[in-house]
Amino acid sequence: MDPASQDINLNSPNKALGVDGEAGLSDMPAEGAMGSPNPLPPGLTEEEAEDLRTELAKVEEEITTLRQVLSAKERHSTELKRKLGLSPLNELKQNINKTLLDVQTSNAYKKTQETLSQAGQKTTAALSTMGTAIRRGLGDMRNSATFKSFEDKVGNLK
Repeated sequence: MDPASQDINLNSPNKALGVDGEAGLSDMPAEGAMGSPNPLPPGLTEEEAEDLRTELAKVEEEITTLRQVLSAKERHSTELKRKLGLSPLNELKQNINKTLLDVQTSNAYKKTQETLSQAGQKTTAALSTMGTAIRRGLGDMRNSATFKSFEDKVGNLK
């Protein structure tokens, strides 16, 4: 593997691996860099510091291993989903449908739906009453003397 194709993603489990998976650059500062070892914090002996460094190296190695395992599991999951015909779009649809169902079964939605239903019924009743009033008014106007006179004049024009 040439250096140009090395994994430079800082979140990658391979970030500390060089050519052929060997350790390359590390996140740990090198001892002796700049000519002197890291000074020990007060109250810490050299032996305790070495134990902590060893434990830190083990923990970082475990983190790297866990990242690699997680990455492999994610690839396997993606492959299984592909084989099952589950695409990200299908998953999104399922999530939206589930969310919609959750919303529709919520108390707030039910109360809002009930309120809007009542408002719709009242609006329908008001429009019906208004329509009846308009019909009655037009009927009264049609039976008025003025309308009859106008109707006669228009009829005579033919």
